[in-house]
Amino acid sequence: MNLSGKKILVTGADGFIGSHLTETLVRAGHDVRALVMYNSFNSWGWLDTAPADVRGQLDVVAGDIRDPYGVRQAMRDCDVVLHLAALIAIPYSYHSPDTYVDTNIKGTLNVVQAARDLGIERVVHTSTSEVYGTARQVPITEDHPLSGQSPYSATKIGADQVALSFHRSFTTPVAVIRPFNTYGPRQSARAVIPTIISQIASGQEQIHLGSLHPTRDFSYVDDTVAGFIRVAECDDAIGEVINVGSGFEISIGDTVGMIADVMGREITITTAEERLRPVASEVERLWASTEKAARLLGHRPRFEGLDGLRRGLEQTVAWFSDTDNLSRYKTDIYNI
Repeated sequence: MNLSGKKILVTGADGFIGSHLTETLVRAGHDVRALVMYNSFNSWGWLDTAPADVRGQLDVVAGDIRDPYGVRQAMRDCDVVLHLAALIAIPYSYHSPDTYVDTNIKGTLNVVQAARDLGIERVVHTSTSEVYGTARQVPITEDHPLSGQSPYSATKIGADQVALSFHRSFTTPVAVIRPFNTYGPRQSARAVIPTIISQIASGQEQIHLGSLHPTRDFSYVDDTVAGFIRVAECDDAIGEVINVGSGFEISIGDTVGMIADVMGREITITTAEERLRPVASEVERLWASTEKAARLLGHRPRFEGLDGLRRGLEQTVAWFSDTDNLSRYKTDIYNI
């Protein structure tokens, strides 16, 4: 599919990945509608910080992914839907799992049901590497068994299956992108890399973290955004699940060391009990196979391996080190 001339809706456009994706699409000359979460402050989330030339070209709709009527209205006259709206914080899913069912599963149902009825040409649904649980073999291919080790990951498994079921049942043109641990500017401090960087940038020498031994496949946000666009463009992606990651694993502890080195700081690490997942809920190892993305999409990460991670961290550190950006984060408290 050639995206030129297509009206593209991005759900969750106010969030971390969604805002980067929205800006990239606008700068490429695409006609973009952004669905942001309605709030009384009339905030567009991270899109509020987008340059004026980007904001001026956006068609912004405030709504709620849980509302089927509002979702349908937002999707009218669109050709392509990039569905990113979701609740993603794992600790909060222990606290309020019902909200995750409503947002992640029912929200996805609202999107694919409207897509079927409206004749949408392409839906790209966002999954997560958390659906795999702890890796049984590595690198993790798309046929790896699914294991819901948290309420969050369980609802994402459900959402993935709802989306794929509409393709199988009604030939709704759905493709599923499965990003691994995306990081970069604007990410919530509920994720580990911003947690580390923001604490150090705020002057703290004792860094509070959870488990240090699990490994992750960290994907810089520019690579994840490129993956979304490639999936949207690829006709052969319909009905498929495609991993997007760096194809490289590193422990949380080694990531902390690299960040401290990039920032030129000496730190100590304190394990905070409230930051630890329940033992059976912790995903111990994630490492993406990127073979399918390379073969089907021609997508290869630019920020791969230790060198790529360091380059991505340097850009992320630079963004968080800006006092205007850092001031948006509450580095002295733990937010679930």
